[in-house]
Amino acid sequence: MVAQNPLFAGWSLKKFKATVINDIWPEVTFFSAVATMVTLVSQFTRHKLVFSSAMLTVLGTVLGLVISFRTSSAYERYMEGRKLWTTIALNSRTLAQIIWVHVPFDRVDKKTGQPKSKLEVIIEKKSMVNLVQAYAVAVKHMLRGEAGVYYEDLYPLVCFLPRYSTHAPEVASEEDMLPMWKASAMDAQKHKAAHTFTSSRPLSPDGSSHRAESTEKELGGLSEAQIYHSLRGRQQKKKFDPEAALPVVYSEHPLLPARNPPKESLFDYLPFLRIFKIIARPFRRRKTESELPTTASGPTRSLTGKRLRPEAVDSNVPLEITLFLSSYLSWLLRNGQLQPALASAFTTGIVQFQDTVSNLDRIRNTPLPFAYQAHLRISLWLYLFFLPFQVWSSFGYLTIPGTAFASFLLLGFLEIGQEIENPFNYDMNDLDLDAFCLSIQRELHEITAHTCPDPDEYIMTPWNQPFAPGDRRTAEEMMSDVNHSYHGPDTGMHSIRRTLLKSWWDVDQITRAK
Repeated sequence: MVAQNPLFAGWSLKKFKATVINDIWPEVTFFSAVATMVTLVSQFTRHKLVFSSAMLTVLGTVLGLVISFRTSSAYERYMEGRKLWTTIALNSRTLAQIIWVHVPFDRVDKKTGQPKSKLEVIIEKKSMVNLVQAYAVAVKHMLRGEAGVYYEDLYPLVCFLPRYSTHAPEVASEEDMLPMWKASAMDAQKHKAAHTFTSSRPLSPDGSSHRAESTEKELGGLSEAQIYHSLRGRQQKKKFDPEAALPVVYSEHPLLPARNPPKESLFDYLPFLRIFKIIARPFRRRKTESELPTTASGPTRSLTGKRLRPEAVDSNVPLEITLFLSSYLSWLLRNGQLQPALASAFTTGIVQFQDTVSNLDRIRNTPLPFAYQAHLRISLWLYLFFLPFQVWSSFGYLTIPGTAFASFLLLGFLEIGQEIENPFNYDMNDLDLDAFCLSIQRELHEITAHTCPDPDEYIMTPWNQPFAPGDRRTAEEMMSDVNHSYHGPDTGMHSIRRTLLKSWWDVDQITRAK
């Protein structure tokens, strides 16, 4: 049973912006104008702009099938992306459980022969679980075209990883920097002018935490509106600040917001007002590329004001994280800290991580061929253009609303396919990657909160009734009643089986509706 209709539940301007009306209204207006022209000319002049509609049914059927294929293929990519994120969540839980539960807490230092501090072991295991969490966050930024690690939700999780290939006492240089940090530093310099220098939660290098009272701005030629846009993600944190649950660390580069969606404007909610913007454009100074609103992944609008999709980036952060997880597994095996069966499961989880990110990258960077999309759209335009000429003799004045409806219907389905083909951005129709990452974060922290007790600590307690409903005594009572048939050397197992059979029968009768 459907609890509520999503079309009318919580309707708002944001939901209106999520529809395709905002994208197809110029085309619908144009074809409606063509229908109006055909109707008026045919009605009030001696010229009849009509011709045979013999091809209307055949072409309409074929075009409808092709548009249906276009939409269904895009929806398949959308659902595949959702399934792959489910795989990431499942693998994250599996790896975290192996690290936290199966990697032993009790260890002996091979150098000294003394037991290792449990605190040291817990810090090690918790750090690696945090690295599992960082993998999902890194994949999220990669899919959104946001390269590097300098983000408020990613950098605190990976900042402890080594930056250079050299080891003490060798002196590290710029040439020794590892790929993840070198690429991230280059990307941070590229976007340095688009955000503030300090994070909302800075930490000085000496370890003293403090809240920033002021923010050092690096304007770099940006307007105050653009600076406000770069800070918008931080200002919204007054209401919801999930990054407050992350470590507070010092960063040598500015940290970009965890979310950096394109800047919204009035035209996104009232698209018909763009007509006045187009009319006024020749009288305004043309913006340069540096004056356009910018996010971590580049400009959000073109010089003509059209919204741009973020470009694909070649991010090596997820790969680097899996390499560190693999090296951790290798270290565990060398030191005999993990059984072979669990090591196999650990390896399978890492391989599935790599397979998942490869498939997500395929969805992100492999749209339908341009020739197919262009031919389909041009064919639909021609069909809608000649539609009024074929139906006016039968519809009369109804040709105008009929053409408008046909344009809205067919162009809408075509645009929906275009909209959901890449479901990893910030639109309302896209997958909520931030919610997925926060869900994984909560689950991993729940795993590390598990105390890993021995079974005898919680099984033989007054709260456990394992044989209910056949025998509603607690485990403690059953163990203390040594005179019961359960404890008999000859009758014990038979009596227990009889009780379990009675439990099955009672459950079967009680749980069936009469």
